[in-house]
Amino acid sequence: MSEAACVKAFSGRLIAWQEQWGRHDLPWQQTQDAYRVWLAEIMLQQTQVRTVISYYARFLERFPTIETLALAPLDSVLELWAGLGYYARARNLHRCAQMIVSDYGGRFPQDASRIAALPGIGRSTAAAISAFAFGARSAILDGNVKRVLARCFGIEGSPATAATQKVLWSLAEALLPATGIAAYSQGLMDLGATLCVRRAPLCTACPMHDLCIARRQGRQAELPTAKTTKTLPERETELLLLTDGKRVLLERRPPAGIWGGLLTLPEGGVAEARAYARRHGFRLLGMRPMPAVKRSFTHFRLQIQTLLCTVAVSPSVVAEAGWQWLACAEIETAALPTPIRRLLRDGVTIASGPGG
Repeated sequence: MSEAACVKAFSGRLIAWQEQWGRHDLPWQQTQDAYRVWLAEIMLQQTQVRTVISYYARFLERFPTIETLALAPLDSVLELWAGLGYYARARNLHRCAQMIVSDYGGRFPQDASRIAALPGIGRSTAAAISAFAFGARSAILDGNVKRVLARCFGIEGSPATAATQKVLWSLAEALLPATGIAAYSQGLMDLGATLCVRRAPLCTACPMHDLCIARRQGRQAELPTAKTTKTLPERETELLLLTDGKRVLLERRPPAGIWGGLLTLPEGGVAEARAYARRHGFRLLGMRPMPAVKRSFTHFRLQIQTLLCTVAVSPSVVAEAGWQWLACAEIETAALPTPIRRLLRDGVTIASGPGG
């Protein structure tokens, strides 16, 4: 079959496959409300569906409308986002809601290019919102879609490069059907998530089995071309876990950065622990190092060495601005990065045990 014939057949096959075999029971598929569609699309960025479902439900229970989200303090938004990672998404979500309320009267613009101009919404996410909420004919190109198109049409080069992305966007636009855009867009996502997966794709069940160049050439493992990986630099940090067994002392990070806006452990070692004792009005009772932990981020790997400090705190002591004495019972619900939450669990267990 010629390339032109493949392009012509692609959308029709995909829509028919999605209607019979695609996913239809995801919570965000039961609505065309732009707020709910947008929330799902942001949460699904670099996060698996099974993880997102529970967060999505809790988020909508707390913030059922875009107006309630816009009016909420950022701390409340981050609390519900804690554990999903990539916290810039939550900060942009909050800022975007405020802009839609103030600039658009609480209603999403329908044009994909105007949606893409909002905070935290790129070209592909904007297209998905406009397609699912408004039926607009716009091309999507997330990670799953890039893999499907690269394999089916034999696109060489890493999708991470600008040149290959340009080719893929051009192809994505050319493949758009005249009608059925929502089923087509969902089908692309479903095909990449369920059959055309990164490893061991289920080619025999794929509706593009006879069209796919990668399948015909036995190159499923080669396409899309992997990006060149760089050795991530190693970093180290020392943190202080200061607790009286009932509370822990935390500081709020500045708005920007990997853990921007979240509560974290203060940095430092023995000298800093003594300085914090003087500054915050508590007595140091004992110190012991906790096992080091490692955490990988997009651009570096971090080794965290934590010093567990048991302290005595006067009941009348109030944390200064930017700091918080968090009750240990609230560790699971506070706006904490996942590695910090784990450290707190371990540290509080050690501190409250024999000899703690």
